[in-house]
Amino acid sequence: MRKKLLIVVDYQVDFVNGALGFKKAETIEANIVDKIESYRALGNAGEVIFTLDTHAENYLESQEGRNLPVPHCIRNTDGWQIYGKVKELKKEEDKVFIKPGFASLELANYLKDGDYESVELCGLVTNICVIANMVMVKAALPEVPILVDRKAVSSYDEELENKSVDIMANLHCKII
Repeated sequence: MRKKLLIVVDYQVDFVNGALGFKKAETIEANIVDKIESYRALGNAGEVIFTLDTHAENYLESQEGRNLPVPHCIRNTDGWQIYGKVKELKKEEDKVFIKPGFASLELANYLKDGDYESVELCGLVTNICVIANMVMVKAALPEVPILVDRKAVSSYDEELENKSVDIMANLHCKII
C-alpha cells in the first residue's frame, strides 16, 4: 500500500524559543499539529517521521560550531526536545532520525525502499534543514511528489526563506 508521508523537520525547543529561537517559529506550531493529525487520520495509509538536530557537548569544535558558534540541540538537553504540542503528538512507534548536520543520509536510505504516494515536509529552518532534507528526499524518491506548505515551515530570515522556497520549487517540489 502506498503511503502519504509527513516529515517533521527539527521542530525543537532550541529552534522555537531556545538558543536559536525566533518568534515566527512559534506561529507555525498549530499548522504542524494539524498536519500530524491529518496524517494520523489516514491510518495505515499515513506515516509521520521526525528529524532531530543533534549535537554533542563539543559542538563548538565541529565545523558547524565554528561557523555557527551558538550551542544548540545538545543531545538530551531541554533544547533538544521536540517543542510543545508537536511533542505531545509524537508516538513511541514513530521513526525518528537523529542528524548531526543539516540533512539525514539515514533518512534518505530509509525512504528509498519505501512505497510513497507523496512526501510532505514541515518544520524548521526553511533555508537550512528543511531544504537540505527536501533534497535528500528528492534523491531517494525522484518520482514521488514532494510538498512543502508555506504555513508549516519558517525561518529567522524572510529573504532566505523566500529564496529557499523558490529553489525547492525549481527542484520540482510543490509549494502549497
